[in-house]
Amino acid sequence: MMVQARFRDDGDEAIRVGFTCSKKVGNAVARNRAKRRLRETARLVLPSLGKPGYDYVLIGRAEETSARPFLDLQGDLRYALRKLHSPA
Repeated sequence: MMVQARFRDDGDEAIRVGFTCSKKVGNAVARNRAKRRLRETARLVLPSLGKPGYDYVLIGRAEETSARPFLDLQGDLRYALRKLHSPA
């Protein structure tokens, strides 16, 4: 999975998230499965580690997002969020 983040400076404190999987992930069934897994991972992780006022985009990867164990997928998102929000 790949994660992108962008801070919105519009005063809205909501955390927004989007999901995408290209055709490289597979047919429609495989893409929908990957997006469902990303959606559930975001639902569990973002409330605690996401920052208010940010937009996040989770991008599914071919053959990895669907096959990766779910706990590892959550760990990947936690790691990505820590890297995105750490001081440079």
